[in-house]
Amino acid sequence: MSQPVIFDLFHTLIHGADEERDRVVGEMAVMVGVAPVALVAAYHATWRDRLVRWDVEETVRILAGRLGGTPTKEQVSRAGEHRRALGRRVLVSVSTATLDVLDALRDDGHPLALISNATSDTAEAWPQSPLAQRFDAAVFSCDVGLAKPDPAIYHLAAERLGVGPAECIFVGDGADGELAGAAAAGMTVFRTTEHNDTDPSWGGPAFATLGDLPAMLRQPFKVMEPSGHIRGTSVKRRQPATK
Repeated sequence: MSQPVIFDLFHTLIHGADEERDRVVGEMAVMVGVAPVALVAAYHATWRDRLVRWDVEETVRILAGRLGGTPTKEQVSRAGEHRRALGRRVLVSVSTATLDVLDALRDDGHPLALISNATSDTAEAWPQSPLAQRFDAAVFSCDVGLAKPDPAIYHLAAERLGVGPAECIFVGDGADGELAGAAAAGMTVFRTTEHNDTDPSWGGPAFATLGDLPAMLRQPFKVMEPSGHIRGTSVKRRQPATK
C-alpha cells in the first residue's frame, strides 16, 4: 500500500469562496435585523469559536445578540439555512480535474484523509459532496473541538487511517500555520498554490496544479523539517500487515 495522503480542504481541493462567504453573512444580517458590515466583522473576529465551538444557529444567535439584535427562532433558522446552502454550494464546486486526481491517487494505492478547519455547515454538507466518497477519513475542527495547527488533529487523522503521522504526507496551501503543524506532527509536507499562494515562505516541495501531485509522489523529493533543515526522501510503500 502506498503512503497515506492527508489533504486540507479550502484553497487546496476547492476555492475558499471568501468573498461569497462575506456576501452571504451580509444577507444573513438582514434576515436577523443587524447591520451587515457589523455581522461580517463579527464573523471574522470569532473565527476560532466558530471552528471549534459554535454550530450554525448558535453563531447567528450569539453574534446577532452581541450586535443588539433580538432575532426570533424563525429568523435564526432562516439565516442558518442560508449559511448551510452556501456550505453545500462550495463543496459541490469541486472541479472534475481535482476529483480525477483523487481517483488517480486511490488507484495508486494511497489511502486518503482530510483535515479541515471548518464550521459546522461544511461538516454537515460533506457526506453528500462528490469529495466524500473518495476519502477514507475526514476530520473537521467543528466536530472534534481541535483546529490546525494543533498537533492533536493531525494525530487524530492518522489514527483514523490506522497509521502513525510519520507515515503520512500532508498537502495544504498553508493557512492557519497548517504546514508547520503537520511537519511538527512528523508528517511529510507538500504545499499547493493552485487556489492561493498562502504561505510562500514554506521551503518544502510545492506545486501549482493538483494534477502534478500523483507524479511527484512517485519521485524522490525534498522535505522541510520543523527545524528548518531540508532532507531528501521518497514516497514509502507500506507493507501489508501480516496476520
